[in-house]
Amino acid sequence: MARSIIEQAGYGDNFGHGLGHGVGLTIHELPTLSATSSDLLGDSMVFTIEPGIYLIGYGGVRIEDMVTLEKGRVKVLTRSEKHLSF
Repeated sequence: MARSIIEQAGYGDNFGHGLGHGVGLTIHELPTLSATSSDLLGDSMVFTIEPGIYLIGYGGVRIEDMVTLEKGRVKVLTRSEKHLSF
């Protein structure tokens, strides 16, 4: 879903990495969330969803949410807001 939204916005070529990863004893561990991963998600797993777009010569942005899977449904653990105020 994240990839299709990024592609629809015209930035598909700028999203060249995975979508997320598991979190446990270390910050980056299995499961890996990417188009090429065959890792399975299971109940009580904690993982990140962190789509990012990077523009050569300009910079990039990545927003990371920590989530868990409970009874087959995703529960977002991150509580920070996602808007910028200037």
